[in-house]
Amino acid sequence: LSAPTAGRAHGAGTSQAVSVRDATPADLSVITQLFNALIPTTTIAWRDHLADAAEMQTWFVSQAVDGHPVLVAEAGGDVVGYTTWVWFRGGPRFPGYRHSRELTIHVDGRRQGVGVGRALIDALVDRGRAEGVRVLVAGVDAGHDGSIQFHRPLGFLEVARLPEAGRKFARWLALVAIQRVLADPP
Repeated sequence: LSAPTAGRAHGAGTSQAVSVRDATPADLSVITQLFNALIPTTTIAWRDHLADAAEMQTWFVSQAVDGHPVLVAEAGGDVVGYTTWVWFRGGPRFPGYRHSRELTIHVDGRRQGVGVGRALIDALVDRGRAEGVRVLVAGVDAGHDGSIQFHRPLGFLEVARLPEAGRKFARWLALVAIQRVLADPP
């Protein structure tokens, strides 16, 4: 997947086309930066420590082995976001969930609100449809309404709230489950 998308990024007063492609190992340092960016200061990711290069390399290889796409968005020659999915609720161990995936998306804070996230989700949805995925699920911290609002116009609906499902910064956190039904598997 490397065709330009309809999204346009407007950074520093310029307009740049956003293209989405499969990630390569050369993208891992930027993907790691994007993944780590909000861990120390927010509850967007419910973990306390930053990911290091070894962890991300292991993750990247595992994604490839499992057949999960890792897509990056580029604007002006720079990687400015990424998205991927993982098995939902255990994947092959529980085959009843084989047509569902849980996504994650990370966009450079300087590029939010200008089409990068939409381009990534659109590409992930296209990939899901091509691979027979019926449902994409995302788990969002209830305190991050902006993340929930980002997904709504992209066809995601809130389907559940799980109070006190996680903990960070010495407080209990609620998880909001949102999902988008793509299509019947072939």
